[in-house]
This record gives sequence, C-alpha cells and structure tokens, in this order.
Amino acid sequence: LARGIRHTTVRQAHRKYEPDFHDKYGNLVLLGGAVVFSTIWGYVFTQVGIEWGLSPVGRVTPKEWRE
Repeated sequence: LARGIRHTTVRQAHRKYEPDFHDKYGNLVLLGGAVVFSTIWGYVFTQVGIEWGLSPVGRVTPKEWRE
C-alpha cells in the first residue's frame, strides 16, 4: 500500500501543472461577487428608507401606570 501511494505521488509530482477552475476564474468570480454584494447593499442602504437613528431617546414614551 505504501509503495503504491509513493508511486502515485512521484507520478503526480512529474506531471505538468494544469490550471484548474480556480486558477483560471478565481479572481474573476471573487471580483464579480464583490460587485454584486456592493450593488445590493448600496441599493438597500440608499433606497429602502432605513432610519439610522439608533438611540431610543425621544422615541420611547412611558405608558400610563395602572394600579
């Protein structure tokens, strides 16, 4: 078993390196994902109408106390 593994490793080491999908398109996919991510969140932040005041001061009103 060990001899077979060693033989396979040596054979693969002498094999010419062929670029795989990530070598060919990895940066392009990463860049495309970053563009889509930025576009969607840019739309959400500018168009949806989120109020960015996170402080509850002035918004929270006390209820009348019931006895």
